[in-house]
Amino acid sequence: MATEPLQDEPTIGRLIKDAQTDLSTLIHKEIELAKSELKVSVTAGGIGAGLIAAALFLLVLAVIMLSVSIAYFINWNGHGLALHWAFLIVFGFYVLLAVLLVLVAIRKFKKVKAPERAIANGKEIPKALKGKA
Repeated sequence: MATEPLQDEPTIGRLIKDAQTDLSTLIHKEIELAKSELKVSVTAGGIGAGLIAAALFLLVLAVIMLSVSIAYFINWNGHGLALHWAFLIVFGFYVLLAVLLVLVAIRKFKKVKAPERAIANGKEIPKALKGKA
């Protein structure tokens, strides 16, 4: 006596199709969740970056004001160096500082090297895949 599948029990094909549908729905929902979370993070990051840029702009303005103040301090209300020499001294200081920073940067750039071990390991991968390890 052959047993026929009961009407209430789904077939294997139906179970597989349901599992695929559920998995597909789950993946789509997870992607939607990730997109919504990223949107919030990107918005917050963008606002933060804008605020940092504004702060840096204000800092540049503050350095300019400090430079003018230093030049007038060197002038000391007409009793120190002439005003044009005071501004030239401040300018020369900034040029000297910039040259010093460039020299330090060049020394640091000379220390940059290629990742030799990683490159050597990368060249070994094709051999390992071919079984010639």
